[in-house]
Amino acid sequence: MGEEGVLVLREFDPQKDCLGVEEVERRCEVGPSGKMSLFTDLLGDPICRVRHSPAFLMLVAEIGAEKEIVGLIRGCIKTVTCGKKLSRNGKNGNDPSKPLPVYTKLAYILGLRVSPSHRRMGIGMKLVCRIEEWFRENGAEYSYMATDSDNHASVKLFTDRCGYEKFRTPSILVQPVFAHRVRIAKRVNIISLTPSEAETLYRRRFSTTEFFPRDIDSVLNNKLNLGSYLAVPSGTYSAKSWPGMDGFLSEPPESWAVLSVWNSKEVFMLEVRGASRVKRGLAKTSRVVDRAFPWLRIPSVPEVFRPFGLHFLYGLGGDGPDAVKMMKGLCGFAHNLAKERGCGVVATEVSGREPLRSGIPHWERLSCEEDLWCMKRLGEDYSDGSVGDWTKSAPGQSIFVDPREF
Repeated sequence: MGEEGVLVLREFDPQKDCLGVEEVERRCEVGPSGKMSLFTDLLGDPICRVRHSPAFLMLVAEIGAEKEIVGLIRGCIKTVTCGKKLSRNGKNGNDPSKPLPVYTKLAYILGLRVSPSHRRMGIGMKLVCRIEEWFRENGAEYSYMATDSDNHASVKLFTDRCGYEKFRTPSILVQPVFAHRVRIAKRVNIISLTPSEAETLYRRRFSTTEFFPRDIDSVLNNKLNLGSYLAVPSGTYSAKSWPGMDGFLSEPPESWAVLSVWNSKEVFMLEVRGASRVKRGLAKTSRVVDRAFPWLRIPSVPEVFRPFGLHFLYGLGGDGPDAVKMMKGLCGFAHNLAKERGCGVVATEVSGREPLRSGIPHWERLSCEEDLWCMKRLGEDYSDGSVGDWTKSAPGQSIFVDPREF
C-alpha cells in the first residue's frame, strides 16, 4: 500500500484537528431522507462529553499524504460499583448485615465515527482495538458502549467482531419543556441539598447500585451540576426544622425521593431536522396558545427545530409508598428549572425495571424505550472476587447513570 493509503491512528490534537473532526461528525449525521433526525452540536469542543471523567482519551484516524481525518473514537475510565457483598464481622465498623459496594475499573466507549466514504475498510475495528489497549494499560477491567438497539451496524461491529455482549437495556425518557410552568402537588415539599449532603445520601443509600461512580463527590461538585433536590411530604420539615442529612437518614419520613440536575446545555446542543412545514407549524401554534393561555396547561412542543439545550436528571431514587408521587413532584420542579434556564427538554435514563419509572413524566415519541448497553471483559487475569464476571450477572432494579457520559 502506497503512502496515499496509509492509515495512522493517533491522539486527537485540539490545535489542528477540530475542523477535520467536525467534518467527520457532519458526514456521519446525515439523517434518513424524508425523516426527522436528531443532530448534535458539540459547541466546538470534540471532547466535551468525556473531559469531565477522571481519565479520558480521543483518537483520530487519518489517511493519505494529505492526512485526512476519516474516523474518531472517544473513551474514558472511572471506578464504579459492579455488585455488592456483606461485611465480614462488622470489620472497619461496618454493619455486618448491610451490603457494601464492590468496585471495578470501567471504561466507556462513545462517539465512534467513520466517514461514509471510508467504511468497510476495518477503520472502526482498528479504532476500537487501539482504545481498548489504552483501557488495559490504565487498569480497566471492563469496557462498555451504548447505542440505539436499531443501530444494527454498531451492534454487529461490537458484538460480532469486538467480543462485546448485550448487557443492559435502560430507557431514555425525554420530557419537553412547555411554555407554562408545571404545577407541583401541595403535598410535596422540595428541599435543596448541599453537595456534601447529597454525597452523604448517595453513598449511604445508593452506593451498591450498579454503575454508581466512586467519585460521586467530583460529580456533585462539578460546575455543570445545578443541584440536588429531596422531596418529602409537606409538613415533614420546614426550613428551620431540617435536621441535616445525618438526622434525615437516622429517621427518614415514610416516603421520599431524590434527584440531581446536570446542565448538559453547557456541553452540547441538539436540533431536530427534517420536520415538515406542517409539523413545524403545529408545534409553533401549540407554543403560541400555551403562552397566551398558560392556565390551560397545554402540552406545547418546544422549539426543537433550532439548536436547543437539555438538562439531564441523574441519581434518581427514593423509598416509601408515596415515593413515585415524590418523584413526580421532583420532575415537575426540574421542568420548571429547565424552563427558567431556556432548555428545550429534560431527559433522564433509567433501568427498564426502575420502581420509580411511573413517576417520571415523558413523551414516548421523544424517548428511547430500549437503549442497548454492551459490555466486554478486557482480560481473564482479573480476580473474580465477590461478583464473578460482571458481564454474566443478572440486572438489578436500578442503575446509576453518570451524567458525564450522557
